[in-house]
Amino acid sequence: MKDIVIHTENLVKTYRRYKKEEGLYGSIASLWKRNYEEKTAVNRVDLSVREGEFIGLIGPNGAGKTTLIKMLTGIIAPTDGEIEVLGYYPNDLRNEFKKQYAVVMGQKSQLFFELTVNDTLRLFKEIYEISEQEFQRNKQYFMKLFGVEELMDVQVRTLSLGERMKMELIVSLLHNPRILFLDEPTIGLDAVAAKQIRSFLKEINEKKGTTILLTSHYMEDIQVLCQRTVVVNHGVKIYDGSTEELFDRYQKNKRIIVSFGKPMRKLLLETQDARLVEDTSYKKVYEVPKESARRLLAEMMKYEPGDIVVEEEEIGVIVERIYQEGSEYLG
Repeated sequence: MKDIVIHTENLVKTYRRYKKEEGLYGSIASLWKRNYEEKTAVNRVDLSVREGEFIGLIGPNGAGKTTLIKMLTGIIAPTDGEIEVLGYYPNDLRNEFKKQYAVVMGQKSQLFFELTVNDTLRLFKEIYEISEQEFQRNKQYFMKLFGVEELMDVQVRTLSLGERMKMELIVSLLHNPRILFLDEPTIGLDAVAAKQIRSFLKEINEKKGTTILLTSHYMEDIQVLCQRTVVVNHGVKIYDGSTEELFDRYQKNKRIIVSFGKPMRKLLLETQDARLVEDTSYKKVYEVPKESARRLLAEMMKYEPGDIVVEEEEIGVIVERIYQEGSEYLG
């Protein structure tokens, strides 16, 4: 059995926030008396992760996902509870600990925009004290894996969003971290770039054995990559178990978007439980129970559509459904 590399018990993070009444009176009054409120971002979370796992961490905005990652990486200290990552207390920020993990945040860059890619990699080589032999070996491996050989001598600032995200991953993986924390790595990417990133992450996890903890709002990221999923809402862990079971149990509807090359009036359908949520001359959008999706698709083919897109429900909808139904820990 593989070693546990992340362990938390009753982990809590509480913030103290300043509140002020609106207007000039509130500003003046706050000079003498300040009002504060406490917000619990993470509330008694227990989590154990074994080496080599690829885990999805999902929940709506404000659920506590990023706060949890920041505590696991030592960026912020917990208010209460136990936490251990790779045998260390993260917030001690020991160099030997920081050299064993990496963090990629889709909305924050760690690259140096005025440098070329090669110079940026060379800088991180020195930061992580990587030997020249290991540096060259890893650099060549990731250049080939990501197909970015022609980008190595250009400035980072000239890269597209998808190209820059590839470089973020290369920089993070250059020192062979045991754990990779990913916070929305595919945010803003087009479908092709997102698919490439998912493929790279899967290979890194399988071939290098890197433990990966991924937060994402994109259903496909979680379903394709993660065998295990942890769901948090209002800072509370409400599910920890099989990704397949999670979606089978709580994903109840599909969204079917149908486009036409010519104007179409309202379609006459036999699938009674399909709900029309958007209706224009050239596009119809239906929401349908997943068990009826195949029947509705078959009906659509009679109208010779130009394109059909099938979308899963958003993660926020699924999390809300789990929360409303009072799902208990299933890990």
